[in-house]
Amino acid sequence: MQKISIPIFVESRYKINRKRIKQAVLDVIKKNEIVGSVEVSVAIVGDRKMRQLSKKYKGEDKTRNILSFSQTEGGAIKIPTDALRLGDIVLSYPQVINDAIRDEMLVDDKVDQLIEHGLGHLLGLHHE
Repeated sequence: MQKISIPIFVESRYKINRKRIKQAVLDVIKKNEIVGSVEVSVAIVGDRKMRQLSKKYKGEDKTRNILSFSQTEGGAIKIPTDALRLGDIVLSYPQVINDAIRDEMLVDDKVDQLIEHGLGHLLGLHHE
């Protein structure tokens, strides 16, 4: 039986739809025909935190809408589980709102789109 773990961290001031985020992750996993146990975490943060992450990991002193951190990059990590740990997706909620306004989309639809994009990176799909 496939076990899918999707821990979600949200900075307290943001009202997000956890069920919808989990469903977006499940949809991508199903679409890409991933079998077995899977774990991917999602964090919803503000611009200040995203800027810190961008500076630390990308060397860019700016905020962004999404960052993906793969568990398969870097040195091997011994994890006492049989689950495929894909990594972490971090969204800046203020940037998601701005992007949704710019693209004339609902915020939840933009979150879904970015989750799919970030999970694509964790699965090894990169844009040209």
